[in-house]
Amino acid sequence: MTEDTLLEPTEATTPTTDTLKLGFLGIGWIGRNRMEAIAHAGVGEVTSVVDPVPQNVEEAHKTVPNAKVGNTIEDLLTDEIDGVVIATPSAFHADQSIQALESGKAVFCQKPLGRFAEETRRVVEAARKADTLLGVDLSYRSTVAMRKVYDLVKSGELGEIYGVELVFHNAYGPDKPWFYDPKLSGGGCVIDLGVHLVDLALWTLDFPAVESVTSSLFSKGKRLTSSADTVEDYATASIQLATGPHVQLTCSWNLPAGQEAIISATFYGTNGGAAFKNVNGSFYDFVAERFWGTKTESLVSPPDAWGGRAGVEWAQRVANGEKFNEDAEQFVKVAEVLDSIYGR
Repeated sequence: MTEDTLLEPTEATTPTTDTLKLGFLGIGWIGRNRMEAIAHAGVGEVTSVVDPVPQNVEEAHKTVPNAKVGNTIEDLLTDEIDGVVIATPSAFHADQSIQALESGKAVFCQKPLGRFAEETRRVVEAARKADTLLGVDLSYRSTVAMRKVYDLVKSGELGEIYGVELVFHNAYGPDKPWFYDPKLSGGGCVIDLGVHLVDLALWTLDFPAVESVTSSLFSKGKRLTSSADTVEDYATASIQLATGPHVQLTCSWNLPAGQEAIISATFYGTNGGAAFKNVNGSFYDFVAERFWGTKTESLVSPPDAWGGRAGVEWAQRVANGEKFNEDAEQFVKVAEVLDSIYGR
């Protein structure tokens, strides 16, 4: 299974209206994947696309042949659409999201929503002012495996959670130059990969206050003294939560990990542990496991067509008439932790 496996329509994703119209800003691989998932799930009509690369538009038209093609975000926003899905480089996310929200459109944006907390906060405030639904593609929340771990922690079965270990090692690195310019990306592997896991930990633990954060960032084996001019390709962070649990994060690009990826979020409690983790180095296949001492129980196994699920769920909420949700403040809380990791 790959991430571009499409989410099949189910009862849960059957739209309550056939009038939802969506525009897509950025239809490279990730944007096109989200577009295909939403289109095939039947939760809305993709009526407009904008991308500067003709090949991307050509590929998109294979799925949505009648979609209007624009050149700018202004072209997109002048169309009669209900929402915008944004999958452009990170430097544009905040301003484009705000522009769309101020025009009254719901927004679903790739992570990170902002390069730092101040940008993220401005987007959330724009959504609140417009009373419009704002979503971010924190896609691991939507995997069946992570939802099982989430439910297990929430049930209290694990007892009092005291430790969380987060790992995301990618044996590859991004293939776009802007990822390596902190002014454009906001940072390296932490804001690219770590953002997902910090979100998973805080989300599962009900977004408690953060007491302290310490970190070490590295680039090509050398410790960084400043993240202003160079992005990190290896990082560790220690996050102490005010409610008691300690969270340890480690993430990397281009690590000699012995496999393509190592991804996990493990929660340890007084009555046992549970983990969300990838299988055999896969970027797409995940399991949920329950731990007792030396015993492991498998709770969830692949396959799971989760790749576009977060976008489909957002589109369904827009179709159902949902407006601004205070849960958007969670995006700011995650961004604040990342700012602390970067020492800014």
